[in-house]
Amino acid sequence: MSGFLAGLCVAVLPLLAAGFWLGRRTARPRQLGDLGTPVEHATFLTLHTASLAAPPLRAGLTEETARKSLRRLRTLLGTDALCLTDRESVLAWDGVGEHHRTQLMERLGGPLDSGRGEAFRLRCEEPDCPLRWAVVAPLTVDDRVHGALVACAPRESAVLVRAAGEVARWVSVQLELADLDQSRTRLIEAEIKALRAQISPHFIFNSLAVIASFVRTDPERARELLLEFADFTRYSFRRHGDFTTLADELHAIDHYLALVRARFGDRLSVTLQIAPEVLPVTLPFLCLQPLVENAVKHGLEGKTDKSHISITAQDAGAEALVVIEDNGSGMDPERLRRILAGHADASGGGIGLSNVDDRLRQVYGDDYGLVIETAVGAGMKITARLPKYQPGVHPQGRLPTE
Repeated sequence: MSGFLAGLCVAVLPLLAAGFWLGRRTARPRQLGDLGTPVEHATFLTLHTASLAAPPLRAGLTEETARKSLRRLRTLLGTDALCLTDRESVLAWDGVGEHHRTQLMERLGGPLDSGRGEAFRLRCEEPDCPLRWAVVAPLTVDDRVHGALVACAPRESAVLVRAAGEVARWVSVQLELADLDQSRTRLIEAEIKALRAQISPHFIFNSLAVIASFVRTDPERARELLLEFADFTRYSFRRHGDFTTLADELHAIDHYLALVRARFGDRLSVTLQIAPEVLPVTLPFLCLQPLVENAVKHGLEGKTDKSHISITAQDAGAEALVVIEDNGSGMDPERLRRILAGHADASGGGIGLSNVDDRLRQVYGDDYGLVIETAVGAGMKITARLPKYQPGVHPQGRLPTE
């Protein structure tokens, strides 16, 4: 969180300097009324305008995002024309003098290569064009220049040079946040793929073997299990959305347990206690199933007598409380700590636990990681707390931004 606050300060404070440029062009004392001094009013307008320009830029630098944000950015600078470029072309232009596109791109080679700003006079043969001066401010993310912000005006201005640089720094911060969001999304997608890879080898083959064993002896049972298998795999390997509802996740778990019970028969019993109020709660996709699979594995591992798994989902005010408990072999707490810390386990176990714990923390914060109680021979109890509402978290949705 401290890193985010630092980034927020970097993103907002430079705009206050640009606010004085905006204030010089827009503030009129007679119109301010009770809103404060001209400088206070200009600062408010600057922050408000910046908040409107930020969302498109958080999606990265493209023609569409440049077009959506450019008018707000030009308002920040109060200049006659403004454009955003990548390293190849002008992405969007707002204001007069768009015929200067080619001339500007010809002059951007130096700033884009060096990462340093530049100001120069514009050549223009159009008698009605007011533009005579251009200020180039590179857009830099992680020491890489992605493009430039170019402000054009009728005359040379040191204030415009400084203001354009500050706005370019703010745009660069938004682009950096966009990179972080994209990296985070790719990480979550990779983690989901890792879970799917964990499911596919042993579970799919064992399920198909069980179904095949019923084909001759009980064809109707084989048909039912095949439908359970189809529904479970369809859910597990779906390609849309990072989030699902607790109802859908539990429905997929029911298909999974039907296949497991068909394999192990009376050796495994399962109890479910689900409060109807929590069924609509949204959670990360494929989040509870790995915990149930872990309970099945450790509940049956090394045991000849019956194993029991209980799954409860309770209404806890602003949260849903999900508890998955088994009476199996349990785990050494030190080994569990290593797994949750991300260290590879020699047996290959625990991948699902660390994966789910990481995703819960990434989506909801560190207070929402898994709580696991276990000891060797004492079974395992896993508790997951899920907020009933989290901004940006909704079924079929993508990951929320910070």
